[in-house]
Amino acid sequence: MWPFAIAGLIFPRLAAAALYFLTSWFTGVFATMLWPVLGFIFAPYTMLWYSVVINWYGGTWGTLQLVVLAIAIIVDLSSSGKSAQG
Repeated sequence: MWPFAIAGLIFPRLAAAALYFLTSWFTGVFATMLWPVLGFIFAPYTMLWYSVVINWYGGTWGTLQLVVLAIAIIVDLSSSGKSAQG
C-alpha cells in the first residue's frame, strides 16, 4: 500500500489514470466528468485528495482534511507556476 501512495505523490497523473482505469475509485465521487478532467490537467494533487476524503472519510471535512487540501492546492499551484517560467 505505501509504495503505491508514494508513487502517487511522485506521479499524481499516473496514479489518477491507474485509479480511473483499473479500479472504481472515482465512481460516484464527481457529479460530471468535467471536474476530474480539469483536475487531471490542472490540479492532480487536489483532485486525488478530494477523492481520498470522499472515499476514506465519507466526505467529512475536518481540520486535517482542510489542511491537507490547502497543501495540495499550494503544491498544484507551485508546480504549474514553475512550468510557465520555463
